[in-house]
This record gives sequence, C-alpha cells and structure tokens, in this order.
Amino acid sequence: MKSHARIVVIGGGVVGCSVLYHLTKFGWTDVVLVERSELTSGSTWHAAGGMHTINGDPNVAKLQKYTVELYKEIEAYSGQDIGLHMTSGLMLAATNERFDWFKSLLAKGKYAGGEARLVSVEEAHEMMPLLDPKEFVGAVFDPHEGHLDPYGTTHAYAKSAKKNGAEIYLHTKVEELIQLPDGMWRVVTDKGEIRAEHVVNAAGLWAREVGRMVGLELPVLAMEHMYLITEDMPEVIEFNQKSGRELMHCVDFDGEIYIRQERNGMLMGTYEKDCCPWSPIETPWTFGHELLAEDIERISGELEVGFRHFPAFNTAGIKTIINGPFTFSPDGNPLVGPVRGMTNFWSACAVMAGFSQGGGVGLALAQWIINGDPGFDVFAMDVCRYGDYATLGYTNAKVRENYSRRFSIRYPNEELPGARPLLTTPICDKLKAAGAVFGASYGLETPLWFAPEGVEDAFSWRRSTDFDHVGNEAKAVRASVGMMETSGFAKYLIAGGGARSWLDRMLAGRIPPEGCMALTPMLNEAGKLIGDFTLAALEDEEFLLIGSGIAEDYHMRWFEQHLPEDGSVGVEALNLGLLGLSVAGPKAREVLQKLTHLDLSDRAFPFMSVREIDLGMAPVILGRVTYTGDLGYEIWMKPEYQRYLFDALMEAGAEFGISLFGLRALNALRVEKSFGSWSREYRPLYGPAEAGLGRFISYSKPADFIGKEAVLDEKLTGGALRLITLIVDAVDADVIGDEPISLDGEVRGWVTSGGYAHASGVSVAMGYVPKAIAEVVNGWQIEILGEMLPARLQPVPLFDANGSRMRS
Repeated sequence: MKSHARIVVIGGGVVGCSVLYHLTKFGWTDVVLVERSELTSGSTWHAAGGMHTINGDPNVAKLQKYTVELYKEIEAYSGQDIGLHMTSGLMLAATNERFDWFKSLLAKGKYAGGEARLVSVEEAHEMMPLLDPKEFVGAVFDPHEGHLDPYGTTHAYAKSAKKNGAEIYLHTKVEELIQLPDGMWRVVTDKGEIRAEHVVNAAGLWAREVGRMVGLELPVLAMEHMYLITEDMPEVIEFNQKSGRELMHCVDFDGEIYIRQERNGMLMGTYEKDCCPWSPIETPWTFGHELLAEDIERISGELEVGFRHFPAFNTAGIKTIINGPFTFSPDGNPLVGPVRGMTNFWSACAVMAGFSQGGGVGLALAQWIINGDPGFDVFAMDVCRYGDYATLGYTNAKVRENYSRRFSIRYPNEELPGARPLLTTPICDKLKAAGAVFGASYGLETPLWFAPEGVEDAFSWRRSTDFDHVGNEAKAVRASVGMMETSGFAKYLIAGGGARSWLDRMLAGRIPPEGCMALTPMLNEAGKLIGDFTLAALEDEEFLLIGSGIAEDYHMRWFEQHLPEDGSVGVEALNLGLLGLSVAGPKAREVLQKLTHLDLSDRAFPFMSVREIDLGMAPVILGRVTYTGDLGYEIWMKPEYQRYLFDALMEAGAEFGISLFGLRALNALRVEKSFGSWSREYRPLYGPAEAGLGRFISYSKPADFIGKEAVLDEKLTGGALRLITLIVDAVDADVIGDEPISLDGEVRGWVTSGGYAHASGVSVAMGYVPKAIAEVVNGWQIEILGEMLPARLQPVPLFDANGSRMRS
C-alpha cells in the first residue's frame, strides 16, 4: 500500500468510484480509493439500477443528463459490461393536479433541450400495455431512461480509474482521520497509513461514521427500501416477442410505485408512507452485502394500488423481495463539496439516486477539488446548505418525511411540517396571534403571510386562498407603513485591524465610510455572482454584513477560506444572536421618529445611512434601507429587546394603520422594483453585468478583488445574457421559476422568479435572455402550466422607477 497520495477517496460504491475516475480523467493520477470490503458493498449492490434525466431543478437535471450520457463512454473505455438497457420511460399522472405538475416539469426542460413530452393515456397504454388506462389522466414520455447493472457499472468506473493510474485497496478499513498542522491528512487504516493532501468522504452508509472521525455530524440517514421481482409473466414475454424490445420504465407517482422489466418478469418498488429508518444512530461496520428482513406488510397499501393500476401483477408470482438500506439527506439531494472549517475534507454522500446522479457528482467534485470550482451551480447539492440546526433528530424527522413523500406533489405554496417548529424568535407567538402562516427557512420559523381567522393555505399550482390577503399586505406598505421580521437574514460581524482592506479584496463593490452602507456583490475567480450583500460600516474597522439566510454556511465557508493567517480579521456569523425588524412605506419615518429624539429627516439620516441608536429603551443598529424598494429602515437588535421593540413599533404605528407583512408580500413588492434575489437571479451562473448589478461593481478601485480580471473582461464584452423583467398576461397562475421564455414562438431564455405585483396589479416574471434581444418589447411568451401566455418587456421598475420615494 502506498504511504503517500494526493487524494484518498473513502468508499467503493458507485459515487466513490465515479469521483476516483473523474479525478484521473482530469489528470490527477496519484489517487487512491480505500474500501473496507468489496466494491459495491453497502447500498450500491442491491440498488434497482434505474436512471433518468428529468429533475425539478434544471441544474441537477444537467448533471443527471451527463451521468446517463457517460455510461457508454466508461463501458467502452473500461471494457466492463454494465448491462445498459435504455428502455425509455413513462411518468404517469392519476390526477389533474399531477398532470399540471408534469406540464410545469416539462416546461423547465425546454430551454435545456429536453426531449420529454406529454402523451395521452391511450398513447401511454400502447407504450406500456400493463397499465390500466382507466386509472390515469395522462403521462410524460422520456426517451432517456433505463436501467443497468449496479455491479458492472461500479466496476466500469473503477477499471477506468485504474487504467488512468489510480490505485484501489479493498478490505482496507479506515479507522482514524487526523489532520496535521501543515494541512496534510493521516488516513489510518487497518493495513497501514496513507498521508494525503485531500480526503473525500464517499462512504455511503458509513458517511456519518467517517464524518464523526473529524468531529462532523452529517445530516444523513439510511432508510429501508423494498422492491419485489416477479416470476416470469406471460404478458411481458408476449410484448417482448411482438415488439422486439423491453417494456419501459414507469413511475406511477400517485400510486407511489415504480416498475420496470427484470428478465421475463417485472420489478416493482415503492416509497411507502409507513417508512422505516435503518440504524438511525450508528451504522454497524460489520454490515456489507447483507439484505434486511423483508416486511411486505409495511408496503401492502402501496402494492394494492400498484396491482390495481397494473392488473397483470395480480396473477404474477413473487420470486424475490429485496429490502436494503440506502441514504438520504433531509431534502433528498446529495451532500457534496468542501466541508466548512476543514482543510481539503470533501463530502460526496447521500446520493440516493446514485445511478442517475453519480457521474455528475463525480464530475462536479473532481472539478471542485482540482480547479476550486465545481463548474456548475450545485447549491442544491452543496453540503453547506445546512447549518448546525440539522442535528441527528432534525435529520431523522426530515428524512422520514422526504422518503414518505418522494412521489408526492410539492406545491409551490406548500410548507411541510416535519421537524417543526425548531428555531423561533421571541415574537413568534405575537406573530402567530396576528394570523401568521409560517414557513421554515434554514430551520427558522418565518412568517409567509397573515391569514384572517378561518382562512388557511389551500395548496395549489394556481393562485390560492392567500392571494387577496398577500395583496392587502403589499398595498398597505405602499399606502402607509408595514412591518416584517427580518431575523432570517444572515448577519456577519467583521472586525479587526485589517477588516476594511480584507473586505475590499473579498467584495467587488465599494467599501463605505463609517456611518454609511453600500450594496455590493461578491464574485468567484471566474467573475460570477456568489453573493449579494448590504455592507454597513459601524466603525472604521467594524462592519455588519447582511445577506441571504439560506447561504450562511455557504458564505462562511468562503470567508473562512480567505481569512488572513495573521489574525487581523475576524468574521462571526451572528445568526439568531442578532434579530431584525423592517419598517417600510411612506409613513415609516414618522413611526420611527416617535421612538427617538434624534433627527431622522432625510438631511440628517439620508438613504444608506447606518447608526447605533436607541429606539425607545432598546439599543439598535438602524439602517436606512429596505428590500421593498420603498422608504424604509432595517432595525437590528439583540434577542432580549425584540419583544419590547415589536410592541413599541406597533403602538407608534397605530395612528398610521401599521400592517404586518410576510415574505410573500415582500416578494410582490421587490418584483415591482425588479430587485433580484440570491439563488434565483443571483447565482454562480451569471456575471454582474448580465444580472444588472454592474453599477454596484467598483471596477476602478485599487484593490485586486476576487474575480476582478474576469469581471473587467465581462464589462468589455457585456456578457452573453441579460436579466429582464416581463409583464405576463397571466390568468389564475403566476410564474414560480424555471419556466421557458419564448420570443416569437422560439424558446430563448428562462424565468428565475416572479409573482403577482399586487400594488401594481400585474403579473411579473424575471429571467435571463440573450443580450442581443433583451430590449425587444413585444412578442414574448411565457409557458405557465402548459399555456403559452403573452408577455411584454418592462424596461423600468413598475414602482418608483427613479428611486425618489426610496430616497425621500
């Protein structure tokens, strides 16, 4: 065994072998994989082996498409038969609501060149004669589906990697991971020790245990998963003989089952409601190629529906029942990337759809390790999308919820109840008493809207019971004054003798003087957007940075990776140690003025000012800025003052009819201003000129900020895309994101976000199109739930186009 290697990959499942192969594909040959047993041990060997390219997140769909297209390449290169069966597939809808979801899903794939299409029940029955057409209303046909041999595919990755120079050590158990002062890792195994620059945790069922070796509790849990294989079925044999091909894959979402042909019979699996975690605390190291005890009764309800939807199963004998564990994260997506707070320790785990996503995960992680960037926007898979709140108990609750809902519809206005409430602020009960309907964001209960007594959310793809009430909240802000809680924003305190110069390097915008604020993007080396912040200079070398709450660990990882070694700068994520309220609307100043003797006039406290003052008896940080685009203020206080300040502001605003508003009204207000948001308009896919943020880039400042060279090039070329705002002739449904944008009938771009702008009375969509057509006014169309709706360019913000009210 080698004593030194550039990188050690722990785990010989399909994901670990994919990572190993991709590292060698890009030229790293001093790489090692260690596996405690045989390749495919754990979850890989008993997987059903299905794969598909469709995914609700277009960025994940790209990686799945890459994975499926890779298989013929590794089969040819390795000489290993992978048992590839590209059968195509059907996704079946038993309800009109499901069919609406299919329309939305297909629309997302149009600008990426997707080939899936809607088909009638009759056409679906011709393709898959085992289904009962009376049980369904429609389907989606996808030509890029199939299945393969998990054993052969994993060995094809491994053989390809070895052909490129990698080494694989089987029956070698990692027992300890120790990082040395110089950053190198001691990978201690039962066969000896390897010194490595990088370590990848691709340990699958044992990812938790490997994480614990370095003090990390990964949010991952194994679930028991069952599928059955039938005896030979005459209906299958007859179809094969007549058509000369296999029966295709089928996913019956409403029946919560999937089926495919297996030899002369069929395979049927289910994600059952009565789900069962496996080894929820610790995974035994002795487990390997074993299966779990079958429990057919637990899935009897799903099988009953499956047998009704596919009647031929009623007379088929069951040959085998497979019950084996495989791992999930709380939202079902993989946990990929560098682990915050550690040097060169990488995660590649919780890839439950390993044969749909394993190749893409390997590609992204290899590029991330070698180039410092994954080459894709993989935030949906990033291990840093979870914070410390994702404990063992939280993970258990959310994974069970996710597993049991794997085939359920998730409506755009639906908030799931699992692991809630977890994090709350001191005014949570007051907001609830006022009718708040909460959502959970980064573990925190956050008001979405305020419902009158007797009104509840009705989940739908179309406008729902909240529509008029959200509209009233938005209109109240524009007419007088509103207040919302902003505690869910991320807050960072940056201080030290080198704080100002460090921020000048980290951020692409100008660094404000003491007592002022600035809006500033943050870029990666390629000049793409990885953050947009409000920066407040509390003192010359002390700053408060405000950003997106869901990106807190993502941004802290970036900050910590770039901190100077001399200790001259400290960065602290304040999280719920600093809470927030925002007051906005034309009467906002009058409300706040009642709580302080200090002059808050525009002359004394102009737009983008910040000051530490007392409001009533509460010490706060007051900044004159608001995401509503109106006259407004953000107020930051310690938790112990929030209840007092909430009551004081409500009392001071009573004479002006102050109204509470939530995130849905905030969305309606910000799209009126064409304000973008992190992870939608602003993400690592786009440069600042493309995103309309060029005015916030300090191109000429002396500091050599990260991404400067690339962004100067973008300034010269203008980039390829432009973020535009469109007014849509919507009827009863608005965009939610990822819908295709067409010009004169041709798909030319995609929606990033939008919604109904209640105060302006129009439906709005924001999205990206090629810059050459970004000023075209008419001829646009946006597809919403299968309907092509006319749209027109909105070249200036709907509200306060010149910013006079915001600066008044």
